[in-house]
Amino acid sequence: MDTLDLARWQFAITTVYHFFFVPVTISLVAITAGLQTAWYRTGKEKYLRLTKFYGKLFLINIAMGVVTGLVQEFQFGMNWSDYSRFVGDVFGAPLALEGLLAFFLESTFIGLWIFGWERLPRLVHLGCIWMVVLGSQLSAYFILAANSWMQNPVGFRYNASRGRAELTDIWAVLTNKVVLVTYPHTIFAAFMVGGAFVAGVALWHLIRRPSVDREVFRTALKIGAVIVIAAGAGVAISGDQQGKVMTEVQPMKMAAAEALYETEKPASFSVFTVGTLDGSREIFSVKLPHLLSFLATGNFNGEVKGINSLQAAYEQLYGPGSYKPNIPLTYWTFRLMIGVGMASAVLAVWLLWTTRRGRAPARWLIWLAAPLPLLPLLANTFGWIFTETGRQPWLVFGLLPTASGVSPGTTSGEVITSLAGFTVLYGVLAVVEVKLMVRTIRGGLAGTDGPAPDSPDDAPDDAAKPLSFAY
Repeated sequence: MDTLDLARWQFAITTVYHFFFVPVTISLVAITAGLQTAWYRTGKEKYLRLTKFYGKLFLINIAMGVVTGLVQEFQFGMNWSDYSRFVGDVFGAPLALEGLLAFFLESTFIGLWIFGWERLPRLVHLGCIWMVVLGSQLSAYFILAANSWMQNPVGFRYNASRGRAELTDIWAVLTNKVVLVTYPHTIFAAFMVGGAFVAGVALWHLIRRPSVDREVFRTALKIGAVIVIAAGAGVAISGDQQGKVMTEVQPMKMAAAEALYETEKPASFSVFTVGTLDGSREIFSVKLPHLLSFLATGNFNGEVKGINSLQAAYEQLYGPGSYKPNIPLTYWTFRLMIGVGMASAVLAVWLLWTTRRGRAPARWLIWLAAPLPLLPLLANTFGWIFTETGRQPWLVFGLLPTASGVSPGTTSGEVITSLAGFTVLYGVLAVVEVKLMVRTIRGGLAGTDGPAPDSPDDAPDDAAKPLSFAY
């Protein structure tokens, strides 16, 4: 592989690894805030204990997320300097807002929340965790605004003498039609991960330790499963809107998602397709009539442009070359995103049904405790792989080809060396993350088994101890 291929592999590996932590952080902090709010309003000890328990897991996860995020920034300057130069003036505004506003809120109020137990008034302390939630949401929005500009460039002018895009309208960037549909879709998908994580941990405790904190973990299981189901509905609705916007701004991505080579009206959605190894044509397919037309246009008889006609149009617009993404990869990640996400929602419904009316989960369900959180996490990952690979061969759609964004002075040996170093670093971080998570999960809830207090002020001293964790 040449330097470009190696740089793309490195970017893919580091980005996917970092994104494992992102949806857990976004959703788990909000769930923790919700649990603390329930404790503040009801005074029930179980909500306080769940707040401390899942709050500690959130802290472990965000610490790892910050470390892996720093690696991404490093590789932009090392492997993608021409890309950074091209988008820097545009990206400077949303990413500065993310760092100076969103990350500042998160880091400041996380500290106040961790060390504010028994030091801050309860309402003020509760407000701190909600400020962290606000910071995480703002951070997600600003980063998605930058990514959405790569999908649909707006609010800029091209400076030919400097060879870069220059920002002219920050409001256009922040209200890009792509970010307006991508943000809710991403957040709902993140809550599917967080809800499944809460439910999976609770399920493990209910099966492995059925006599310990049974009612508390039953509450957590129910909360987690309901979040997965509600967020799954949000993902479906927002995903439908996102598909229509994607077809409008990147019709080739939708055509590649279906492996649709010729323009069709109406167009069918294939559940399963076998094609040639190079993805150049279809051999066999199982299809649902009219469905792709609705997903792409909102009309069951709408026209969907095919790969071949779009390729011809792009050659006239941009010049000779291939403007097709990797068709098999785009096709299957699109379906895996949908299928695995739907499977996690179905499992959540089934868990609620099997544990209704106080029923104990069957012991064989222990095999679902670990896969349950992984299913929506994998769906998130497949979704981002589809989003980024489906845009190829562009880094910035219609403006900057991927081959033009790589650093001109970087060699293959340098990329291989840094990739090996990142692999070792990420391997160590994975061991630390898993060890801390498993230890904390096995440790169970803090607090006593005595009667629940009548008000937050009557909470047991042990349950109100500050959060802490150590190696």
